[in-house]
Amino acid sequence: MNIAGRRCSAKYIHLAGKRAILTHRAVRWAVDALEKYDTSVSALAHQLGVSWQALWNGIEAEATRRIAKPERLCGIDALGVDEPVWTHAGFPGTGMVTGIIDHTRDEHGNVHARLLDLVPGRSGQSYGDWLKEQGPDFTKGIKVPTLDPFRGYANAIRDELPEAITVVDAFHIVRLGMAMVDDVRRRVQQDTLGHRGRKDDPLFNIRRTLQQGIESLTGKQVARLEKRLEAGDPISEVAIAWHSYQKLRAVYHARPERGRELVTEILASFSTCPIPEIAKLGRSLRAWKTAILAYFETGGVSNGPTEAVNGVIETTCRIARGFRNFENYRIRNLLAAGGHRPYRKKSPNHA
Repeated sequence: MNIAGRRCSAKYIHLAGKRAILTHRAVRWAVDALEKYDTSVSALAHQLGVSWQALWNGIEAEATRRIAKPERLCGIDALGVDEPVWTHAGFPGTGMVTGIIDHTRDEHGNVHARLLDLVPGRSGQSYGDWLKEQGPDFTKGIKVPTLDPFRGYANAIRDELPEAITVVDAFHIVRLGMAMVDDVRRRVQQDTLGHRGRKDDPLFNIRRTLQQGIESLTGKQVARLEKRLEAGDPISEVAIAWHSYQKLRAVYHARPERGRELVTEILASFSTCPIPEIAKLGRSLRAWKTAILAYFETGGVSNGPTEAVNGVIETTCRIARGFRNFENYRIRNLLAAGGHRPYRKKSPNHA
């Protein structure tokens, strides 16, 4: 072979891997598409004219290289955690995983949440082991971890992030109050009428209104609520539960000083309430007192960015029509929710 031939051969050797069906450029194009757009491997394979497996072999290697870059975990000072479900096969709960999300704010105070990792299992050990694997340089930098009220994750934070300020998510605390009102309504329904709620029953008729905040109700809705409670709540248990729920909601609408006062009042009154559902809620809130009050110390930090990432994960799962392999699930979601998508810039008219 002459010199020109050898140069030409050397040039084309780098276009594709050994025995590869696709060029490096085609693989990078496919991985970029999975990072930035809501698409599937099968759709990309169809466009390239290859099988799903042939394309995935290339994607897996390139994606693994990208998500393994150590700089992905640099400069992080806030974390969120939640438990997505990656498969519904098997016994209930066996398909859950622990998702770790970056909540770090930029110079403008905005959180561009991104998925850092997904690990099998929903437990404090799963979260704690992941934190431990990142090393002390990473864990020492975490100032604010947020979570839903799950004791397993709280224990992991206590053990691996002892200096951090733990914040329990406001939405989930309010949701506990909402569930309490519903529990009281169902019990009173059974006690007074002896059956589950039916369309014309007074309490069943206002079940949705009882879940709303009082600030969003119209005068007509308030009058209807009072009328139904008078008809179906003989000793005002549901009414007391609803007012307790409104007081819990008010914590997160108040200024920090007033919010702390309301938390103190709630913890003192709920746990001693004769209505069992309210007393149970009071005991639960007391167990999370420090993490609830931390909401005011951190300027209203929540686990909301985690829920945003969960939305991307759920979209990816729907597009893929589900997953049978956990590692494929992990790779696809780290590509889709790992922070690679460009954020929309505000137009000059909305600046």
